[in-house]
Amino acid sequence: MRYYVLDRGDQLSVDLAQQFHRLASERGFELDAESPEIVVSIGGDGTMLHAFHTFIDRLSDMAFVGVHTGHLGFYADWRADELHDLVDHMSGKNGQEPKKPRIVQYPLIELDIYKKSGNSSHIALNEFTLKGVDGTVVAQVDINDVTFEMFRGDGICISTPSGSTAYNKALGGAMVHPQIEALQLAEIASINNRVYRTLGSSLLLPKHHHCDIFSRKEQRLVLTLDHLNIPVDDLISVRCQVSNQKISFARYRPFPFWNRVRNAFLS
Repeated sequence: MRYYVLDRGDQLSVDLAQQFHRLASERGFELDAESPEIVVSIGGDGTMLHAFHTFIDRLSDMAFVGVHTGHLGFYADWRADELHDLVDHMSGKNGQEPKKPRIVQYPLIELDIYKKSGNSSHIALNEFTLKGVDGTVVAQVDINDVTFEMFRGDGICISTPSGSTAYNKALGGAMVHPQIEALQLAEIASINNRVYRTLGSSLLLPKHHHCDIFSRKEQRLVLTLDHLNIPVDDLISVRCQVSNQKISFARYRPFPFWNRVRNAFLS
């Protein structure tokens, strides 16, 4: 098996990464930074986002496994003290055949960013946000090429189903099961008056829909793709839709989505 490990950089995560390398070497795994079959993320959800963007051009060829060393590991199936169990499942225990994982795929967001200085395309695992630097954001929101609302406020958040448990939840958005291929638009502190009228609640768009966010004044903005910040002062618009690409996670044992939600927020 070809594998690669990314760790958060704190001492516990570094120690676990070294331990994983040692165990993997004993089981005959091949360390491969270019084309791994399995990418192991050791740390928190931020580490998984980093792993995702590291291999963003090769998503169809690999699956991810998370080991969490912090307080909240929404993308992680394994605790720090279960590393031996994970390697046993991956390699086969006591001479048995390796356990074939169940591959679970989560939807992603595709973003086309149009600026006066040039255009670019991106995908995000958790969310995309648009925020103002100097004041409120003024933007027109279209759905399927029809004007839906004029927005004024702190910003707009577009999340995936898996990202619906992150910033979107803090904004009052709904938590969405990742088997539902959709994106969610949530407002960040919208201002409603006679000129600017917004829905005031988050909304879900299915895979075959898209939304466009048009900048409606000269404004300095920060576009955030997961953990990556992009300063922009010449934005024209952003098109958001569910991507045709997906991220794959290797499940070596059952860990249902709603169990993750319960463990993260209710336990």
